[in-house]
Amino acid sequence: MSFEVQDLYDVIKIITLLILGKNSRIGVSELSKRIEELCGKRICIELNDINRALSELQNEGLITKKGEYIELTSVGLKISDDWRSLLLKSEPVLEIVAGLTDGSVTSLMVIISSFLAKLSSKLTIFTALLTLASVAITNFSSFFLGGVTEDISEIIAIKRLMDYSLSDNPDKGQRLKSIELLKQVFSLLNREVQKINIISAVLCAVTTLFAGFLPITLYLTFPAPYNFIASITLVGVIVILLLARYRSKMTKVPLKITLLETLVIILAATLASILLGLNL
Repeated sequence: MSFEVQDLYDVIKIITLLILGKNSRIGVSELSKRIEELCGKRICIELNDINRALSELQNEGLITKKGEYIELTSVGLKISDDWRSLLLKSEPVLEIVAGLTDGSVTSLMVIISSFLAKLSSKLTIFTALLTLASVAITNFSSFFLGGVTEDISEIIAIKRLMDYSLSDNPDKGQRLKSIELLKQVFSLLNREVQKINIISAVLCAVTTLFAGFLPITLYLTFPAPYNFIASITLVGVIVILLLARYRSKMTKVPLKITLLETLVIILAATLASILLGLNL
């Protein structure tokens, strides 16, 4: 399947891949009904058009057809995930990385500051709650507002490119159908992106609290100096096992490189925060 959207069948293929990304198996009649609901009364997509698009997907090895039902192949599943990631921004990579990073840095700041200043448990809890809550709320609002704005602007740009590609189709009737169907698809995508961004922003805030409160809880549980050693070790585990491994998996970069980058950034951010706090 070409990345360039050239005709009506390409638009139907993208819709099919997006629908099959949610449903591992679907009937042709159900798929046709879903596409009709998407079109409303604006345009009419014939069953022959859908069957031709499905035939092309099958020839490209992206789906298999068993009687009335179709399902994705292993290759089709990867392509479907890629389209969903491109159009729906369904993989909250930045949110998880930011949550783990901010939570780790914040917990390190609180733990080291409490250890050096010999703060009481009550004061440490108050400081931790105040700091982590403010970071989590800031992350939620920033990623929600910024994420929606960025994702929708990117979707508009993708739609503009697809419209331009479809405008070259010499068949006027098919061209108008394609552009109108694409318009309805992106109208639905806009609503879906806003929902996904709310979930991603909540995920970022929760990840921040998770990565921050776990080490601080450990610090408050054990007696000194074991509390300091245990909590710093837990932060290291979060950075190595969660943050570095997640970055390595998503970027396909060797773990040694992502681990080194992650440690340098975490240590630099923590040291800068502590130095600023001491100067104040």
